[in-house]
Amino acid sequence: KSRSAEVPSRLLEGFSGTLQTDGYAGYNQVCRDKDITRIGCWDHARRKFMDAIKGMSKKQKRNGKVSKADVALSKIRKLYAIEDDIKLQSPEERFEKRQQLSLPILKDLNIWLGKNINKLPKDSLTYTAMYYTLNQWKTLIRYCDNGHLRISNVLAENAIRPLAVGRRNWLFSDTPKGAQGSATCYSLIETAKANGLEPYDYLHHVLQHIAAADTVEKLEALLPWNIKKVPVTQ
Repeated sequence: KSRSAEVPSRLLEGFSGTLQTDGYAGYNQVCRDKDITRIGCWDHARRKFMDAIKGMSKKQKRNGKVSKADVALSKIRKLYAIEDDIKLQSPEERFEKRQQLSLPILKDLNIWLGKNINKLPKDSLTYTAMYYTLNQWKTLIRYCDNGHLRISNVLAENAIRPLAVGRRNWLFSDTPKGAQGSATCYSLIETAKANGLEPYDYLHHVLQHIAAADTVEKLEALLPWNIKKVPVTQ
């Protein structure tokens, strides 16, 4: 019904650990209240610089000068190149490489942003990207604190991309109850995929057996993690 702080507070009830998000302020309160470590997502920061480059006029692109957005992106790409090189290493090795290689790049980027942000008009897309990055800096660099963490929440974004594409096509859920029903279906489908089940076959299996599930035990037996394999639907 809303994006207020009470929503993540409800969703994260009982959760402890690390929460990786964009810069939306609605997560601030819940992280403070529940002592959750919040880290930022470099995909969101990088995307803002990419939008700035796309938004440049043809005249700006023709003059051949390297824009400030291009410079920022080149520095951010170095961070991603390091992550690509260390992705198969152990968490301990990733931590060491980030301390050795990523932190100097981050320090250089932070200094460069601080020196250049006030050289731009405040209504420009590049200024917006710089301001966002500096404003989120403390959360954006926290992925270097732990080798288990990632530079971005791209895995979560990839998981919900089919939902986001559908939402763009459907525009909205007509009622809060409809949205709740959609969320329930999405949860079943994504959990089935996470447990190695083909979603259509899994839903077919559930619909075939749920009428006879007259006890809690029988209902729980239909949950994705309790099913080793479902028959392939013809």
